[in-house]
Amino acid sequence: MQTNFSPEQLRDPELAESNTILRTCVHCGFCTATCPTFVLLGDELDSPRGRIYLIKDMLESGGPATEPVVRHVDRCLSCLSCMTTCPSGVHYMHLVDHARTHIENTYRRPLAERALRSVLALVLPRPWLMRLALLGAGAARPFRALLPGKSMMAQRLRALLALAPRHLPPPSAAQAPQVHRAEGARRRRVALLTGCAQQVLAPEINEATIRLLTRLGVEVVIPKGMGCCGALTHHMGKHTPAMAAARANIAAWSAEAEGEGLDAVIINTSGCGTTVKDYGFMFRTEPEPWRGRAERIAALAMDVSEYLSRIGYAPTRPAPALTVAYHAACSLQHGQKITAEPKALLRQAGFTVVEPAEAHLCCGSAGTYNMMQPAIASRLRERKLANLAARRPDLVAAGNIGCITQLSGGDLPLVHTVELLDWMAGGPAPGSLGPLLATRAA
Repeated sequence: MQTNFSPEQLRDPELAESNTILRTCVHCGFCTATCPTFVLLGDELDSPRGRIYLIKDMLESGGPATEPVVRHVDRCLSCLSCMTTCPSGVHYMHLVDHARTHIENTYRRPLAERALRSVLALVLPRPWLMRLALLGAGAARPFRALLPGKSMMAQRLRALLALAPRHLPPPSAAQAPQVHRAEGARRRRVALLTGCAQQVLAPEINEATIRLLTRLGVEVVIPKGMGCCGALTHHMGKHTPAMAAARANIAAWSAEAEGEGLDAVIINTSGCGTTVKDYGFMFRTEPEPWRGRAERIAALAMDVSEYLSRIGYAPTRPAPALTVAYHAACSLQHGQKITAEPKALLRQAGFTVVEPAEAHLCCGSAGTYNMMQPAIASRLRERKLANLAARRPDLVAAGNIGCITQLSGGDLPLVHTVELLDWMAGGPAPGSLGPLLATRAA
């Protein structure tokens, strides 16, 4: 793609990087076939190729973003399926992240939307605040149908209430800053990112991860000062809070790495993992020691399935005759290119593993997407649930809390992959499988 940035513009490292990405695109259009929004809407401007043209024109002009550009960029899920499909290696993730920052800095959204985005950016990265918000939303959930109007804001408020869980689990002491000692001789030492939304919505995922790793001789550290990875605000174009969150994590993990040492930073929420693995890029223009620390942490970051495959997972009990439909989170299969490991581990644990049709298409979660674009997210959810059900599984396994939350409420129980692996290696059965197992035992 030909670009027309001025020499002065290209002195900006962000524009220079986007210029390189834009010039990689050859307009082939392969990305349109695997883009969820293009598949649903059929609008070229809601495809990666169309958005690339819009972003190019916006950045070249140097002026404020316009409403049409914002609308089509906002509809992008950042699922990164286009990056898996692209034969030219266009790094769409970095380009759309830059576009979102430019939009955030130059476009004035309607007041209600600005308020909602600010609230989400404030609440979601802070577990204590998110817990309070969810308790309030849970109380209001039965009345969501009474919200008047068909406006986008009314849809968003109904979606927010619909996503609130009916029952919120109590906080888990295992997630507090501490060291979980390895059982027997310590073979390895890792830090675990406990996340923000996950530790409120499903602390059992972190508990299963800790149990499994310590049983395998891995010491698990929950560092003090660690918090949200920054993904939620980063993908909303809020650069400053995203960098602040990343900086806090880099400092916390670097202290452990430079102290007793770390073999890895384990992440069991794939949306977070994609961002942490990108810390080196995010801090590429930062002064030392931050740039070097960010690169080292990014190199240490590993998804839990990736790590278990590397150190040697082995089940210790026979698996029940259960068929597991594996839902591949976009951030894992497209963002981190991890596709085989989770399925291989589940088969190794003794489960029959099936995959749905259109496994490459997003379920509609995508961070805050299901709250900001509820109509599209709902259509993607129903499409994904139908494809999963068509395989007639007993349950669904996924590696991302966003996907699990998005797909919950249907007929199939959903669990994190690591919960099943922990169960088959001596841990308790996932609580959400109670009704299924009771039926099988009857």
